[in-house]
Parts: sequence; C-alpha cells; structure tokens
Amino acid sequence: MPKIIIYTGRLCPYCTMAKRLLERKGAEYQEIDIDSKPGLRAEIMQTTGRRTVPQIFIGERHIGGFDDLYALDQQLQLDPLLAD
Repeated sequence: MPKIIIYTGRLCPYCTMAKRLLERKGAEYQEIDIDSKPGLRAEIMQTTGRRTVPQIFIGERHIGGFDDLYALDQQLQLDPLLAD
C-alpha cells in the first residue's frame, strides 16, 4: 500500500469524512494538522494550488480534497490506487 498523507484542520468535517473513508478501506495514513504548524497552510497552498483541507496524497499523487477522494471511490478507482 502506498504512503498516504492527509493534511487536515481541527474543525473540518470534510477531514473527518476523508479519514473515515480511508479507514473503511483499511488504509493507514499519516495525518498532519496544518493548524498546529505555522506556515504549513501557505506551503500546502503553494504545492497544491488549493486553500482548503483536507488535502490528500496517495504516494506521489495529489488526490485533492474529500470530494475528489469520494469521486474516485464512486468511480471504483480508489481501491486500485490503494493497492499499488
């Protein structure tokens, strides 16, 4: 299974939903709370071009946020990504 990193915020319901979806898939992930690290939000914005959390990476691939993760699951494309 590839390394999964999810950048989250403290009061983010979409972050919770993304983590639950990954947990249902049996995927282990590293969670990084951007609220606890000054400057990390700006760094993530520069890397991803997005302002919101969660921001999810599976291996080297930037998935995006919860909606993107959910769409991959609905299109039956998430499980193959997790299996790589």
